[in-house]
Amino acid sequence: MEAKKNPKADLTRNSGLYFVIGLAAVMFLTWRALEHKTYDPDSEYDISMNVDDELDEEVPMTEQIKTPPPPPPPAAPEIIEVVEDEEEVEETVIESTETSQEEEVMEVEEVEVMDDDIDVDVPFAVIEDVPVFPGCEGASDKRKCFNESMQKHIRKNFRYPEIAQEMGVQGRVSVMFTIQKDGSIGNVRMRGPDKNLEKEAARIIGKLPKMTPGKQRGRAVRVPFSIPITFKLQ
Repeated sequence: MEAKKNPKADLTRNSGLYFVIGLAAVMFLTWRALEHKTYDPDSEYDISMNVDDELDEEVPMTEQIKTPPPPPPPAAPEIIEVVEDEEEVEETVIESTETSQEEEVMEVEEVEVMDDDIDVDVPFAVIEDVPVFPGCEGASDKRKCFNESMQKHIRKNFRYPEIAQEMGVQGRVSVMFTIQKDGSIGNVRMRGPDKNLEKEAARIIGKLPKMTPGKQRGRAVRVPFSIPITFKLQ
């Protein structure tokens, strides 16, 4: 015959419940251990005691600045005695410079005003009477005749420098000169690309004939003139 166990004596009947309770207890204790904090006892150390007292020296009191007293008022002026001026003062008499009708007025002879000799340079473009190139005395437009005669003179006396031809030098030379008050040519200046061309241009201008000088207000004046001479190889 088999022995029957009492169901109340079975130890494994509530083991699952006990396991859950134990697990919850262990987790609670672990959480409390992690959250537990400890604090040091309050320090009664006075921080103010750590500061050195550097103001032990006595600070002298600032002396009061005394303002000097104002200067005394000026003394009252002495009594001024009025002295009568007995000396006589001569009065200055100013005579009038206006003439009366009774006075005779002397007649002044007419003074001839002499014109100063005009000694200036008058450009060819604005001069009243242009210089007259020989052969243009009877021309109606002497300015135009002068320019045409200058071109003919350049073409007639033109000669290309051999050294400039060999070097292949060409260009334009600006020539400036002055027709003096006696009709001669002076103050010749050149500006060009080569010294040989400038020299030839000066030779051409040096052959200009003497002209009738230009006039301004009826008096002979110097007349500056400029003309280009072109050197071009064929």
